[in-house]
Amino acid sequence: MYLPKHFKQTDIEEIKGLVACFPLATCVANMGDGFEVNHFPMIWRDDQLISHIAFANPMHKTLQNGCKAVFVFNAGDTYVSPNWYPTKAQHHQHVPTWNYQVVHMHGELFFKHGEKDKIAAVGLLTQLHEKRVNGDKAWKMRDAPRDYIKTKIEGIVGIEFHIKRLEAKSKLSQNREKIGYTAVMDKMEEMQLMGLSQSMKKLRD
Repeated sequence: MYLPKHFKQTDIEEIKGLVACFPLATCVANMGDGFEVNHFPMIWRDDQLISHIAFANPMHKTLQNGCKAVFVFNAGDTYVSPNWYPTKAQHHQHVPTWNYQVVHMHGELFFKHGEKDKIAAVGLLTQLHEKRVNGDKAWKMRDAPRDYIKTKIEGIVGIEFHIKRLEAKSKLSQNREKIGYTAVMDKMEEMQLMGLSQSMKKLRD
């Protein structure tokens, strides 16, 4: 990834926050003569990403265990208009651009066929996201009939991604003068792009 120094994100807590808020990742794996590309919600634990895929998804058959892959997490993004800069009327020396935050994780991909591994993956994902959307009324696996859950578990394959290298980019107008930066930050809030707005406030502070 093209990563100018002033856009490089090194705050690990900020990076974890981005992955937690935008868990749907794009997985790109090298097949030798091409690429396997898929999209999965992932959960980050220590130096691993954990999730599952449908058994019908052929990637667990076409890819070798331990194959090299990249997971890309796209966080908030938006077009930035030259009209947003207060100094535009003075010298017109502004052009359109795009602000965004993204996380790339490079590593090795493994497939898990054991029942315990698959139940653990489903449990982790369910517990996290159900709590977010339903709070104390969160759905639990035990809410469904045991035989039904067993059938569903048989229809998936667990995936485990071992992270070997991580890079993150927060392109948030850091290369602009203070007045321009503040104007873009305020526009993010006005457009209710709260993730970008909050990230810009953290950088400002």
